[in-house]
Amino acid sequence: IRRERATSNICTNEALLAIGAAVYLSLLGPHGLKQLFETIKTKTEYAMMKLSQVPGLTAPRFKSHFYQEFVVGFNRSKASEVNRRLLSEGIHGGKVLSAEFPDLGESSLLCVTEMTSQESIDQLSEKLKEIIGGI
Repeated sequence: IRRERATSNICTNEALLAIGAAVYLSLLGPHGLKQLFETIKTKTEYAMMKLSQVPGLTAPRFKSHFYQEFVVGFNRSKASEVNRRLLSEGIHGGKVLSAEFPDLGESSLLCVTEMTSQESIDQLSEKLKEIIGGI
């Protein structure tokens, strides 16, 4: 299909994303890649520790191995309402899992990357204390 007649350009987008990822990883090199993984792991552990101190929140929801994503459970609040309130404060909450996985109850999937700052984790923790305490 010619580009001007195409109804989508998903293949082009996939190729550009793959090239970007390959360039990023090659620039990191083996030592940089190891450092990146360790940074993400450390930040994720910090986020889980801070969020586990929020009353009404179970973090992590599962006691299992993790890397950069983990599930939190809301004991007294609706995950969608918490996300709505976080967004009104300029904070993007996690992916609400309640509809897709009803057995999990009110829960969200959170993700930490190398771009996540300690300040933003602290801010999320404090806002969750305010929001969950006020629901």
